Parts: sequence; C-alpha cells; structure tokens
Amino acid sequence: MSKKLGYVSLGCAKNLVDTEVMLGALQANDYEITDTLAEAELIIVNTCTFIEKAKEESINTILEVAEYKKFGNCKALIVAGCLSQQYQEELFAEIPEIDALIGTGSWNRIMEAVEAVADGKRACIMDSMSNIYDERMPRMQTTPQYSAYVKIAEGCNNGCTFCIIPKVRGAFRSRPIESIVDEVTKLAARGVKEIVLIAQDTTQYGADLNNGTPMLTELLRELVKVDGIHWYRLLYLYPKHFSDELLDFIVNEPKICNYIDLPLQHINTDILRRMNRKDTRDDIEQLLTKVRAKANHVTLRTSFIVGFPGETTQDFEQTMKLIADVNFDMSYSFIFSARPGTPAADMVDDVPEADKKQRLYILQERINQQAMAWSRRMLGTVQRILVEGTSRKNIM
Repeated sequence: MSKKLGYVSLGCAKNLVDTEVMLGALQANDYEITDTLAEAELIIVNTCTFIEKAKEESINTILEVAEYKKFGNCKALIVAGCLSQQYQEELFAEIPEIDALIGTGSWNRIMEAVEAVADGKRACIMDSMSNIYDERMPRMQTTPQYSAYVKIAEGCNNGCTFCIIPKVRGAFRSRPIESIVDEVTKLAARGVKEIVLIAQDTTQYGADLNNGTPMLTELLRELVKVDGIHWYRLLYLYPKHFSDELLDFIVNEPKICNYIDLPLQHINTDILRRMNRKDTRDDIEQLLTKVRAKANHVTLRTSFIVGFPGETTQDFEQTMKLIADVNFDMSYSFIFSARPGTPAADMVDDVPEADKKQRLYILQERINQQAMAWSRRMLGTVQRILVEGTSRKNIM
C-alpha cells in the first residue's frame, strides 16, 4: 500500500531540481505525492538561506509544517537543503519536531533518512558537497509538462563576500555534456518543449572539465540538435565568462531565447571589489553595449544589491545611471543583509536601513517603468509563444 508524501520546495530552481530528485526516489519506493499536507505521512521541506528573508521563510515554513504532526497525519518531517547544511545543530535543538536533516550533497540518501526515522532514530545526513545528479537518477517533474529545469553544474567558486552559497553548496562542478544531452532527450520524449538551463554561474559551465576554459557554447551547440525542444532559456549568466561567441550564439540560434539573466549586483568598481566580484565597471559596460548593439532585442534581466557596506549616495546613483542607459527589462533586486559566515558579515553595515529601503524602491520603480514601456512597444507585433493554458481571467 502506497504512503502519502507531501513536500514544500523553497528558494531557487536549483533547489527545486534537488527536490524533484528526492521525490523521484521516494516515488520509486511506493510513496504517492499529495498536494494536501494534512494527508501526508511524510513531509519534506527543502530550504533556502540565500538572504535573511529566505532564511526566515524557511524557518517559518518548517514551523508551520510541524503542526501537521499534531493536527494532521504526519509521522515524519524531513528538512533538506541550504538551511539544513548551515544550521544543523541549531535546527535539531530548536525544532524538536524535525526527524531528519539532509544536506545539500546528500539528497541521494533520502531513503536512508526515511528508514532511520521509521526505526525511531533522528537522522542527520551531511556528506561532502561533491554530488550532482545525472540523467540516470529518478526524478519527478513538478513543473508543468511543457517546461523543465536542467541543472548543468552545481556549487560555486566565485567567493562573493555577501554570498553563503560556496559554503552550503560546495565547489563548482559541471556535468558532462553527454549527461545533459541524454537528460534533455528523455525530457523531450515526455513532451517537454522548453528547457531552462541553470547553475550558480552558468557561463562558467565546463571550465572544471576543460582546463579552465568554459564550454557553455559547446553544450548549447549539442542541445539545439535535440528534436522536440522548441527553445532553451539560460539563467544566471555571470559577466566574467560571457564571450562574444556565446552572445552571438544566443542571438542567432532560433532555439535559444533572446533572454539574458545577468546578475550584476552593482556597477561601482570599488563596491564590486568589496563584493569580490570578478568584473569592473568597464567590463560590464562593454558587455552591455555589445548586447544592446544587436539588431534583435535581447531581454535583459539583472539583479542589484542596494545598501552594501560602504555604498554612498553617489555609488547608488551610478547604478541608477546604468539602469537608465541600458534600459533593463526586469530585475530581482534586494537590500543587503549580512549572512553569518560570509566576509561581508564582518564589514561595518554603515548604510541606514531607511536609506536602503528608499534606494530599493527607487531602483525597482525605474525598472518597472522600463519594463512597462517595453511591453507597450510589443503591442501590434507578432510573437512566437508557448501556450501554458486557459487564463482564469477573461480579458477580452
């Protein structure tokens, strides 16, 4: 008889892929997924800790889900992901309802955790952060049938001073091209039409396999040969390894969306240096000039941090000038929050909270205005789209 399994996956798409692999393993062991957490005998919460708000959301979610042990059918609560990796002792001590913790490199041992809990033990499984899933592992797709995420690399070597990812995800490691192509081929056979390629630093893909030289363009050349996939979308293309060859391929290959997700964080060179970013203002501006010089419009999404230690009004105005000059289409931006265990947490946080909030509001308002202006320019044009379904709102 199958057992009911519920889950909550928080944070980024990379985390969601880990969730799907764990669900695939559980499904292969006679667990049935339920959308009603009150019915679930086993609940998994896959957590995020990238910024303070993500950490708070993860903790609040664990506490909410723990209530199902009192008022639902839950017999076991397993917490996985970045929060588990970073705060093992604290989570076990402060939330006794947690039955098992799974680290970011241990998702493949999910059944071991389940069996330990069934035996009345409290399990904490934290392997070295060197694992990365491949096409041979069972995976339960939780996204709509037509679209799927494919993780092409794991971890990060960049060492940005504000970021905890290298400590909770490990060193950068790429999957072989053949493994990725095989997985995409299988997804295409299941009816997937759109593939979203993800990694912490996608433009660095393959550098660890190729004597330091990235191989993203080579990977894309192979992927566009897969029948059945209509387009690919690329997330988290860091500026450092963004070559002219890659830009040309994105713009000219019909199967690659003219969409560049370019996390910049700032434009002032001194701030970038304190962030330990690998680019200067000149590097970034040269790249963006090349992107905007292309005949085909490229949708540019970015991210900025406002209120980083030492950021002056003049530094912030440099970012605003860049936004005005480049005309970004969208942005996911946030206020600096010190993450314990990062170098930036030891810096003097000298930007008043009110100034941080005001800067974020000004920045996001400008981005939103630019996005709306571009949307209006699209009126009357003909575009190739992916139909997701019938709208719940009748706008005609």
